[in-house]
Amino acid sequence: MDAKNILNEARSLNKRYNFFITINESFLEEPFLKKASGKNAKPSGKNYNEKVKLISVKDNICTKGLRTTAGSKILDNYVPVFDATVIEKIKGKYGVVGKTAMDEFGFGSFSTNCAFNVPKNPLDETRTCGGSSGGGAGYTYLSKYSDSSIGESTGGSISCPAAFCSVVGITPTYGLVSRYGLIDYANSLDKIGTFGKTVKDAVKLLNHIAGYDKKDSTSIKKTKEDYEKYLGKNSKLKIGIIKEFSNGEGISKEVEKEFWNGVKKLENEGMNYDEISFSLTDVFIPTYYIIAMSEASTNLAKYSGIRYGASDELKGTFNEYFSHVRSNNFGKEAKRRILLGTFMRMAGYRNAFYIKALKIRSLIINEYKKLLKNYDVFPKFSEIEKLSPVEAYMSDLLTVGPNLAGLPMISVPVKKDRPIGMHFIADHLQENKIIQIGDFYERIR
Repeated sequence: MDAKNILNEARSLNKRYNFFITINESFLEEPFLKKASGKNAKPSGKNYNEKVKLISVKDNICTKGLRTTAGSKILDNYVPVFDATVIEKIKGKYGVVGKTAMDEFGFGSFSTNCAFNVPKNPLDETRTCGGSSGGGAGYTYLSKYSDSSIGESTGGSISCPAAFCSVVGITPTYGLVSRYGLIDYANSLDKIGTFGKTVKDAVKLLNHIAGYDKKDSTSIKKTKEDYEKYLGKNSKLKIGIIKEFSNGEGISKEVEKEFWNGVKKLENEGMNYDEISFSLTDVFIPTYYIIAMSEASTNLAKYSGIRYGASDELKGTFNEYFSHVRSNNFGKEAKRRILLGTFMRMAGYRNAFYIKALKIRSLIINEYKKLLKNYDVFPKFSEIEKLSPVEAYMSDLLTVGPNLAGLPMISVPVKKDRPIGMHFIADHLQENKIIQIGDFYERIR
């Protein structure tokens, strides 16, 4: 494999599919790409270190010396002076080909809110990649040289594009992977995870990025675990299917059929399932968006044109300058979420909205915990169309629940080259169960 071909492929795919916001044009100069014996050799042809794997990284994760925009014009020229912890952890093992297209700050389910080019679905260029980590999922599917990538999820931004692009997506337990160096959307919800062509590919990358980090106050102090040991096992886990998500209402008949075919395949392999009820599904969406928008409004306040982000000629009052910079550089969806989030944090509304939503999130977590005492995993499925803003928010129903609860989940294609994902959810720190059943399902599907 010639290292030059990797960049050429990335450029070619980007020209057609818009997978990248920034391609790492310094990729060939990375010292770890050279074989140890070839001290002065160029990293190409026989001199290329084939032990180094190639990945893409979502553009809201800081990469030293490589432009990082979070999909927003307000960070158009931002080049970090440090690496996020997940990037530090993969150095020498994975090479970063580029930073992938995403909805601005993660605000969307289709990657159509990207301030740069909108990525196209690798299975059908007229359709969406899903979001907000759409570029990474699409590149992982099509690249001949890269079998995995780093994504990030706040309300389903790994599972959604994984399903749309027919790849595997792993969203770990909140706190299992360090968020240090992540450009936040909503601090209490954001989770960095992985995509892979197969479950094994996604798990290998997760193995490298998981682990405690003292620089992240939300990082979990947990003994380092080898998640690859859960691959290749015959799974006999007990499955709970939530009725509210599988009754056919608002679901494509084709997707519904593929979902139940997948469940039956698992049943034929000796796995039992029960249909169960989750009493709080009607509050998933309002709870998620109140918390997410309130925290986003706070996080984005620092982009005022003074210290962070885009700036302009200093004139007028502070409020005039601040408003001018933000109006010109934030996209429509970002402005909508800032306005709604700011309203919900105002005096007189904070207790009525944000604090109440946090209390409801605790109820949702407890409900998941109660049900997961009797079942190992929950499978779900989804198909999302391009909708109005309110309808688009509602389309997140299948993924915001486990994200609110901080639970681990995995999306596995129901069939190779089909944009439908079988989505398994387990209890906190039960990555072993989602990996075991995801890998098993991939082998029997």
